[in-house]
Amino acid sequence: MSNEARQRAVAIVAAGIAFGISRYVTDRLIDIPEERGIKDDILEAVLKGAITATSTILASMLVRRLFSRL
Repeated sequence: MSNEARQRAVAIVAAGIAFGISRYVTDRLIDIPEERGIKDDILEAVLKGAITATSTILASMLVRRLFSRL
């Protein structure tokens, strides 16, 4: 598999993982107030960054394992 195809696969899988993680975090762990403040904005930014990094790492590992077997 070419490097470009692997990068596309990682991006697609990472998007799916990020969607799943963000739905879980939003539904279970975050209480969204009616009036948001700077603290809420900072929390959102940190969580989005962490979710993006985590999903990209997981997707990369998954794609490498899947395509190393082919």
